[in-house]
Amino acid sequence: MAPHFWLRAEDHNNEHRSPITPTEASALMKAGAKLTVERSDDRAHNDADFAALGCDMVDRGTWMDAPRDTVILGLKELPILDFPLIHRHIQFAHVFKGQDAAPQNLDRFKRGGGTLYDLEFLVDDTGRRVAAFGYWAGFAGAAIGLMAWIAQQRGEMLGAVPSYPNQAALVDELKTALGAIEPRPNAIVIGALGRVGTGAGDLFSALNMDVTKWDMDETASGGPFPEIAQHNIFLNCILASPNTPLFFGADDVAKSRNLSVIADIACDPNSPYNPIPIYGDNTRFDAPIIRVADMPVLDVMAIDNLPSMLPLESSADYAAQLLPVLLDFSEDKLGTWARAKSVFDEKIAAL
Repeated sequence: MAPHFWLRAEDHNNEHRSPITPTEASALMKAGAKLTVERSDDRAHNDADFAALGCDMVDRGTWMDAPRDTVILGLKELPILDFPLIHRHIQFAHVFKGQDAAPQNLDRFKRGGGTLYDLEFLVDDTGRRVAAFGYWAGFAGAAIGLMAWIAQQRGEMLGAVPSYPNQAALVDELKTALGAIEPRPNAIVIGALGRVGTGAGDLFSALNMDVTKWDMDETASGGPFPEIAQHNIFLNCILASPNTPLFFGADDVAKSRNLSVIADIACDPNSPYNPIPIYGDNTRFDAPIIRVADMPVLDVMAIDNLPSMLPLESSADYAAQLLPVLLDFSEDKLGTWARAKSVFDEKIAAL
């Protein structure tokens, strides 16, 4: 039986992305899936484009009343509430790596009998994620890190950051903002060979800036790494894990340094494996910076939905990657969905 996907409206602050665009909606419906779409003024793609395909359009937040066998398709985690979750949910939930709110959120699935397919844990048979926003997270994170540095040169602290209509508009604005500033800042990217690091490197390349690129070989000895402090901007593009070394800790803040901006693109401040344990919470587009030191200044950016800064490009890229596994959605055979469910089942059993 073809699934019934319910695309919910996002509740996360400044979230304009979508896990599917009208292009993927059309493909799913042609394959026999039923598609319900919650109306949203925040989504980068217009409601009218989904409606024109024949999607069933409903009010935001009505997924809670959907039939039990519906698959609720979202992007960011649900608000922390208490009612049990009875449906199958596809989303980035941030509950499988020891995060503070994980037990409470997982308990909602346990009480309701629902299932969580975490988008971060949809992997192929080699363990590689089948779809990722990484490139655009890196590109946007590098851009905001640079914005924070430019603001510092004016004696300011970076304020609210908007989303942009496209990549070219963002790059053009940064070129203008850099203007005649000399010398240009230098940056170090850790995780430079991955999707996130590639996006970060491409942003700096588009602006003809110097960037030091590190990956596993350069960090194999363990940290912290004094070389980070020799750069003006540090971008962390490595997801926290038990094997991640300390990159930059509290003791490093007080040492002599050129470093004045950390863009923690892989931000996971509530994880015990956080390699930059000098701040305690995520930042947001309307307040993108935490100032962790004044003498000299050190600002941290840790926005956890960075690709929403370029929602059209990032959504189109991600949705195209995700479509093949959505077309193959099934709980009854081995593969990507079974692997994701096994992770969920293990966490539920441990509660």
